[in-house]
Amino acid sequence: MKYFLHLTLFFILSLAIQTVQAEDSINADDQDQMTQIIHLADQLSRVRLKKIQPILSQLEITGADIVQPMFEAMRAGNLYYLKADKNSQRRPVIVESLGDSNYQLKDAITLDKKGQATKKQLKKIRSNNKIRGFLRDAIARLTLSSENPEVREAAVKNMLASIDEKTIDLLLKARLQEQDDDILELMDVAIALHTLRTSEDAGQRLAALEPLEQSLLPVVRNSLNQLVAVDAAGKYIEADDTLRVRASEMLKDIQQQLDFYGFIETLFFGLSLGSVLLLVATGLSITFGVMGVINMAHGELIMLGAYTTYVVQLMMPNYIEYSILVAIPAAFVVSGLVGIAIERGVIRFLQGRPLETLLATFGISLVLQQAVRSMFSPLNRQVASPEWMSGSLEINAVLSITYNRLYILIFALLVFFALQLIMKKTPLGLYVRAVSQNRDMAKAIGIRSGWVDAMTFGLGSGIAGVAGVALSQLTNVGPNLGQAYIIDSFMVVVFGGVGNLWGTLVGGMSLGLVNKFLEPALGAVLANILVLVFIILFIQKRPRGLFPQKGRVADS
Repeated sequence: MKYFLHLTLFFILSLAIQTVQAEDSINADDQDQMTQIIHLADQLSRVRLKKIQPILSQLEITGADIVQPMFEAMRAGNLYYLKADKNSQRRPVIVESLGDSNYQLKDAITLDKKGQATKKQLKKIRSNNKIRGFLRDAIARLTLSSENPEVREAAVKNMLASIDEKTIDLLLKARLQEQDDDILELMDVAIALHTLRTSEDAGQRLAALEPLEQSLLPVVRNSLNQLVAVDAAGKYIEADDTLRVRASEMLKDIQQQLDFYGFIETLFFGLSLGSVLLLVATGLSITFGVMGVINMAHGELIMLGAYTTYVVQLMMPNYIEYSILVAIPAAFVVSGLVGIAIERGVIRFLQGRPLETLLATFGISLVLQQAVRSMFSPLNRQVASPEWMSGSLEINAVLSITYNRLYILIFALLVFFALQLIMKKTPLGLYVRAVSQNRDMAKAIGIRSGWVDAMTFGLGSGIAGVAGVALSQLTNVGPNLGQAYIIDSFMVVVFGGVGNLWGTLVGGMSLGLVNKFLEPALGAVLANILVLVFIILFIQKRPRGLFPQKGRVADS
C-alpha cells in the first residue's frame, strides 16, 4: 500500500512538471512570435515600396489573427508611425481622427491606446493599388482561417457583396477545412451566385438555384430579381424560360417568408413597447387605484430613476457591466422615498379633493424638473448599456431581436409578477386591497389607512423609478423624459381598469401591439391619435375599463 502511494505521488509530480514545462514552452513560442511580428512591422516604414509586399506576406504567415487589424488599417490608409521614432523602433500605429488635425493613436499590434498626436507628428506607411489588393486577399485568407466561427461567417458575408474568381478560389479552399454547417451553407450560396452570374451552361445555372432556395439574404433576392427583370421594351432580359420561371417561384416563396418574419418582428416590437408601457403604468395603477390620486408627477419619478442609473454609472466607471444591477434597487429606493415625501408632505392633506391633488402634483412635477436641470443641466445624458445588453440576437438574414428590448420585456414581466406576489401574499398587499375596496370599513377594523397610503405611494413611485432604469437603456436621459410617458400611463391604467394589475398588463401589451401594427400603414402620429380615439370611445361604453375593481366602494 505504501509503495502504491509513493508511485501515485511520483506520477502526479511528474505530470505537474510536464505541464509547467509545456506552458513555459508555449509562452516562449508566443514571445518569439511577437518579437518576430514587431521586427517585421518595424520594417514596413523603413524599406522601399516594392519590398513592402514580401514583408506583409511574412507577417501573414507569422502573425495570423494578430496582424489582421493592422492589415485592415493599412488598406484603409490609417496606418502610420510617429516621426519621433525615426531612429528607434518604429511601431506602427492605427489612427482615428478626432477633428482639428488631432488623432487618437492605437498600437497596431497590441491595439493598446497610445495617446493622441497631431498630423505633423505622424507619417503614413506607404501603399499602392497592388499592395491594397494583396491586403484585401490576405484579410480574406486570415478571416476565413480564423478560429472564431463568427469571424469566418462575417468574412463570407462580406465576400457576397463582391464575388470574383479570386474570392471563389479562397472560398473553395476554405470550404475543404470548414466544419460549421451554417458557414458551409453561406459558402455554397456564394459559389452558386458566382455560377449563376458567370456560367454559360443552362444546366449549371439551373442547378445553382438549388442552394439559393431557402436563403433570405438581400444579395440572393437581388440576383433572382435580375432573372425576372424586363428591359425598356417590356421583354425579359433573361432568355432561359426554365430558369426565369424557377426564379419567379423562388421569389414568391421568399416573399411569403419575408411577410411571416416581418409579422414576427412587428409582434416583438409591439410587445417591447407594451412592456415599457406596463412598467411606466404599473406604479400609477397602484396609487390611482388605492388612493384615487391623479399623480401628474409620476413621469418625474420615472425620470429620477433614469438619473439614478446615470449617477450609479458615474460612481462605477470601471464596472458598467454590473452598474445596472446596482441601479435597479437604488432607483427603487430613491423614487420610493421621494414618493413617500410627496404623499406625506402634500397629498394626505388633499385627500378627497382630486382637482387640488392634480394641480399640486403638477406643480411638484415642475419643481422636480427644475431641480434636475439645476443639478445636471438641461442637456440630455447618455447612459451606457452593459455589453450583455448590447447587440442583437440574429435569427436569420431578415429577423434580429435587440438584446436590450428583449431583456426589458423579460424584466417588465418579472416586476409585474413580483408585484402580484406582494399584493397577494404579504400583509401590505392585503391592507392595500382592503383600503382600495372599502376605505371606511378598513379603518373600522383597525387598518392604518394613512400608513397604507404612504407605503402604497412609495411602492408605486419605486416601480416608476425602476421603469426609469429600463428607459435609460432605450433613450437619452433628460429632464423631460417622464413627460413623454405620462399620458400613455394614464391611457393604459384607464383602459385596463383602475387599480387592477392584470388590466394594466393586458392594457399595456394591447396598446403596444396595436400601435406597432398601425404604424407601417398610418405613421406613428396618426396611429397614436387613432389609439387615443379608440380609448375615448371604449370608455364611453365601459367607464371602469376592461377589468374593473370589485367591492362596495368600487361598485358605487
